[in-house]
Amino acid sequence: MSRYLPHSVRTKLLPERVAYRLGLAVPVGVAGVLCFAPFGLFWLAPLVWFGLFVLLRRAESPREAALTGLAFGLGFFLTGVSWVYVSLSVFGGMPWWLAGVAAFLFCGVMALFPMLAGGIFKRWAPDAVWRQALFFAALIATVDWLRSWIFTGFPWLAVGYSQAPPSPLAGFAPLLGVHGLSLLVALAGALLLRWKHGLTFLAVSVAAGFGLQHVQWTEPVGEPISVALIQGNIPQEMKFRPEAFLRTLNLYRRLVSENPAQLTILPETAVPAFFDQLPPDHAEFLKSAAQQHGGDLVFGTITGQGDHYWNSAVSLGTSPTQIYSKTHLVPFGEFIPPGFSWFMHLASIPMSSFSRGPETQAPLAVAGQQVAVNICYEDVFGEEIIRALPHAGILANLSNTAWFGHSLAQPQHLQIARMRAVETGRPMLRATNTGMTAVIGADGSLQAILPAFAEGVLRAKVSAYQGLTPYARYGNLAFLVLVGLCLLTGQRRGRQNGIA
Repeated sequence: MSRYLPHSVRTKLLPERVAYRLGLAVPVGVAGVLCFAPFGLFWLAPLVWFGLFVLLRRAESPREAALTGLAFGLGFFLTGVSWVYVSLSVFGGMPWWLAGVAAFLFCGVMALFPMLAGGIFKRWAPDAVWRQALFFAALIATVDWLRSWIFTGFPWLAVGYSQAPPSPLAGFAPLLGVHGLSLLVALAGALLLRWKHGLTFLAVSVAAGFGLQHVQWTEPVGEPISVALIQGNIPQEMKFRPEAFLRTLNLYRRLVSENPAQLTILPETAVPAFFDQLPPDHAEFLKSAAQQHGGDLVFGTITGQGDHYWNSAVSLGTSPTQIYSKTHLVPFGEFIPPGFSWFMHLASIPMSSFSRGPETQAPLAVAGQQVAVNICYEDVFGEEIIRALPHAGILANLSNTAWFGHSLAQPQHLQIARMRAVETGRPMLRATNTGMTAVIGADGSLQAILPAFAEGVLRAKVSAYQGLTPYARYGNLAFLVLVGLCLLTGQRRGRQNGIA
């Protein structure tokens, strides 16, 4: 309609319309966070990405569409990963104003990915709505996938994580992985522009998801083992202080001795010291406690050799001592990217120069099982977790999210772990310092959990699983094929100036 107005009026109205659309994109991005834990409004996700799809369609140019994607991304990430500020300011020792700037810049970099999707969509989108929907969904899923490995990767809040159990779409995870779910959600949202087609697609997807949840891709093997997952609840500000060291050791000794199990797991850096510098009686006590019940104990500590040291998990007990060293390190938290040594002088982050562990490491042979250990946010990377399959029958995550305080980080991380369990068809054991310590079933169900920010021990019986899901066998191959088909089918045709 604006084309029929005088040129002078149109040039005045356009900036106002652009500002309105950009202003609307921010709360739409904020609403996207509600789809994830702890809010869990998974049904809202198609509506959120429908909102972004509509805003991109109405953009007047690729530049405006890119800015719309940027505004959406800023609202989404500044809300969803606001805990970055907590780790830098409260526990990292950085001045509040500098931590605020750093957190904003980090979220700004993350927002470049939806910005890229928005600009490309407007520049090359086809005319037909169904082609637009395919093109849009492929772009949203692709930028999420790119975000999972560029600059070492940060796939946190990938769209598909919103569909972890109890969402019925979780049934697709063993086939397509989390990025395949991103594709489904974005496509369902875009198709809502033609609501009959959109609702039909959504209904079929939900029904298929329910059906796929009843497919037994893997099966339990052997007798269940008893496990004890220990949550020490050591405040982050005390964790590495020398005066708290012995108190920490005594706390874990007490919790281990009071809760015998075939497999006992302590959190990441539960012993905040080098393994070979532990008091001799402490290591011997842990080993003996595990041996008394014919089992093993795995705990987080630091291992070193020469000028290198690793964030590791060490096993003690009936089985020979084994070590897993973390492979996927956290930038700035565990290693310093080239050119950023100045940044670390402004923060106070202990042990921030770890070395990477070997890319391929055998599962730990403990408690008569093969247990694939991952540390901290390594479980965010699905294609890295499946390296241990099919040999591993149980997954175990050792974490310390005390760095992020009372924030969204803990429930979001638990949701990610549930997605890994569904993708692999393996139970996931989570032993954390302050939460959320949990036992997750091979179907992603939450079988038991401890309250966050409380000392406790979670005891359960867990079976190992054998077999491979399609995702565990082929990784993201099926997802990439689907994205390629969507891009080819949704290629640009007709008018060259975008969509009115």
